[in-house]
Amino acid sequence: MIQVMGIFGFLSFGWADVLDILMVATVIFFLIRSIRGDSSVLNIVLVLVALLILQVVVSALNMRMMTALLNTLLDVGVLAIIILFQPEIRHLLNRFAVTSGLTRRTGQLFNRILGIKDEKMGSRSVEELGEAVRAMSAEKTGALIVIQHKSSMEEYISTGDRFEADINRRLIMNIFFKNSPLHDGAMIIVGDHIAAARCQLPMTNRTDIPAHYGMRHRAAIGLSEDTDADILVVSEETGNVSFVRGGEIHTVQDMKELREILSSIMKEEQ
Repeated sequence: MIQVMGIFGFLSFGWADVLDILMVATVIFFLIRSIRGDSSVLNIVLVLVALLILQVVVSALNMRMMTALLNTLLDVGVLAIIILFQPEIRHLLNRFAVTSGLTRRTGQLFNRILGIKDEKMGSRSVEELGEAVRAMSAEKTGALIVIQHKSSMEEYISTGDRFEADINRRLIMNIFFKNSPLHDGAMIIVGDHIAAARCQLPMTNRTDIPAHYGMRHRAAIGLSEDTDADILVVSEETGNVSFVRGGEIHTVQDMKELREILSSIMKEEQ
């Protein structure tokens, strides 16, 4: 046994306790890292961590009344938090799954077990999508295009207009034409097909996004925080093309870089 001396002399730690503390600290670290920038969710996690730490302290000091009070508070509080903050908790768990890579790995494992073949984007689709984005960028036609990976987009597809169509540059450009009834919202691509258009995406709660990014960019960041999808955004004001993945936004410098990004996405799916 490792005797903790000095101010903590009343405590006695074993190796199992040390391992327990390290594992809890690791979980807390990854939780906080995965929700950085989202103050509402971060506050919830910090309050829960503070209560748990206080519970451990009063229990070690054998403060029976405080221990009973905190146990009751945590039991009731956790249930209340789940009910009141269900969207934030769902958002937190989704983001943790995406940032930790669990979404892709578990999806691949289950697909192998069940014998399900992934829908993948082929080289022709990559070329058609790239040319459509190039043309819309030149004409300053605003666009928001989601490329599905392991995370299901069914929740967001259901908010728009469904249709199964091959990826075609003219069709994409017509959908996002400013007078088209489908231009508002996102287009979702699944494999080699356009699954839906005019879809609604969740907005990010982050406050550190530069002001020159509009609602399309905020929606793209919001979806990429919750899923492993890749998103392309064409700015209606500047014609600039942005690539969004994992909550991070990158400005595409030219069409050569765009083709490289799309080609890398295709290779990752293979």
